[in-house]
Amino acid sequence: MKNTEYIGKVAINYDYYGGEDLYQDGSEDELYDIVKNHKPEEYNSIIEKRKEWALLYHLSDIRENIVDWITFTKEDKVLEIGAGCGAITGSLARHAGRVDCIELSKKRSLVNAKRHEAFDNINITVGNFQDIEKDIEEKYDYITLIGVLEYAASYIASDTPYEEFLKIIKKHLAPSGKIIIAIENKYGLKYWAGCREDHLGTYYSGIEGYVGVDSVRTFSKNGLSKLLEDSGYENIKFYYPYPDYKLPLSIYSDDFLPQAGSLNNNFRNFDEDRMLVFDESKVFDNLLSDGMFDIFSNSFLVIAGKGEKA
Repeated sequence: MKNTEYIGKVAINYDYYGGEDLYQDGSEDELYDIVKNHKPEEYNSIIEKRKEWALLYHLSDIRENIVDWITFTKEDKVLEIGAGCGAITGSLARHAGRVDCIELSKKRSLVNAKRHEAFDNINITVGNFQDIEKDIEEKYDYITLIGVLEYAASYIASDTPYEEFLKIIKKHLAPSGKIIIAIENKYGLKYWAGCREDHLGTYYSGIEGYVGVDSVRTFSKNGLSKLLEDSGYENIKFYYPYPDYKLPLSIYSDDFLPQAGSLNNNFRNFDEDRMLVFDESKVFDNLLSDGMFDIFSNSFLVIAGKGEKA
């Protein structure tokens, strides 16, 4: 790492950084100011006071719920692809032995490093994954794609970018390593009920198959299963974050499904206005009764193992 900066104990490598942040939402300077001048225990009060979606999304400790329950050990090495402003980096660093982050944005990496500057097991590399990946020599116990897989077409040059991305990642897993994916379900109930598609801000675009859109894709359960199988993964286990993976309050599985009446927190839409087409709680109860909750869960969390065929 020839071009490395330290923020506290966190190392940021700029060897692959092209000098321009190509992915931002405009909140990065405000976020850096917050993490520089406030303690983590103050973040929630700032979120409540300022009432900005970006602050909630990047700084809420609820974000960590998506991985906080997974049994990492201090022997585990984790690669976090698309680490962003570090919403889950801290949880990974507390539980695993080492966390290597890849992030396209320098500004977001600085936010991540500053808020976690006391950790001595976090390393961040800034740049495009496809450039960095060629020089990765480590084999990881876990590789995380939290809100990342859907953008593969934007940074993988291939006719089949999603499959190619997953195949490339598999090369960097240890023999018993696992991939962790969190992603919206294109058929999530909230989208039928009037929520906008998360990435495009339009109604029903995912359900309709992203007509005319090449930059982003989410998948159904069957579609995601097939994508992983075709990419050489096995032992694919689905979990169902509720209300969604971004701010999950509960995480269900096929072995632990919600009870009737428990899915009643459906109007927590903080990023966009939405329509109210029907009562999602009542529909969820019917889906549960008919054994179809997994098909219409708003988000998926998937853990899959590396197949024998590399």
